[in-house]
Amino acid sequence: MRNPATPGAVGELAELVLPWLPPQDLAAAASASRALRAAASSVSAGRAADAAHGLEPHPIPFDNLVDCKPYAYFLYTPFSLTPSSASPRRAQPWGRTWARPPGPTWPRSDLGGFPSAGCACAQGACGGARGCPCADPEAEAVGLGSEAGMGSLRECGDGCACGPSCGNRRTQLGVTVRLRVVRHREKGWGLHAAEVLRRGQFVCEYAGELLTTEEARRRQGLYDELASVGKLSPALIVIREHLPSGKACLRVNIDATKVGNVARFINHSCDGGNLHPVLVRSSGSLLPRLCFFAARDIIEGEELTFSYGDARLRPNGLPCFCGSLCCSGLLPSEET
Repeated sequence: MRNPATPGAVGELAELVLPWLPPQDLAAAASASRALRAAASSVSAGRAADAAHGLEPHPIPFDNLVDCKPYAYFLYTPFSLTPSSASPRRAQPWGRTWARPPGPTWPRSDLGGFPSAGCACAQGACGGARGCPCADPEAEAVGLGSEAGMGSLRECGDGCACGPSCGNRRTQLGVTVRLRVVRHREKGWGLHAAEVLRRGQFVCEYAGELLTTEEARRRQGLYDELASVGKLSPALIVIREHLPSGKACLRVNIDATKVGNVARFINHSCDGGNLHPVLVRSSGSLLPRLCFFAARDIIEGEELTFSYGDARLRPNGLPCFCGSLCCSGLLPSEET
């Protein structure tokens, strides 16, 4: 039996424990011994190699030539969660290889809805969505609608007879394009294309914690206070959709600050950016999902951006560094 104090035993224990530690605790462990320092360095390298923690089809590496931060620490989820369903994922190993490949991000039975609603199309019969009652037959080929504003798209959902390979589930297989998270001197982290993206190509969903309006307002107040002194880069987004009657508005609050996916790194651009936001509804689901499609052809290495909304002047507004010709100088903000 190996002595637990030997370097080999320490390395084996470190491989099991260190991937679960947040950066501060990982640094403390690294200071204890040479073996732990080497193990912690390996964990940090693994984290820098994949922002998606192995939960997407391709690794999404961090690239930093600006400062000494090798990665941004957060808990990864490929799809949005309620805070109660997110709690079991608070402890998350990150910095080692996952034993299982990522699966489809849908169906989602834990968010409620009407699972009996859906098409009766046979496996794979939806194809390009032609003839499927869940699809948008009059939408453009790319499913984005008009270039201005937010588009809409309908897809098959939980109650549909078709499977994950259905052609009308284009946003439900995770991030299938290659991306990189790049450090900027003024903007912090940003998301970049690591391959050529064609107009209309699905890029990613904005995933995080689904909050009540009361909780969103509470967190936004705290985030604004921390962001004003440079201690936090919040990623809470509020989606408002006016219903056909014009008398009501559906509001969805998604907070990717602590629990989210790579969409949390997409920066604002005052000119609208190169991503088109689309509200995607799956048959039987109560809430829409915010997804991003390429608004035009995007070259490899180009930063991915979209418009957060109209800028509103306020005394503690955060500066905008998008660099576009129409930059207002301030990041969009609103009362949540």
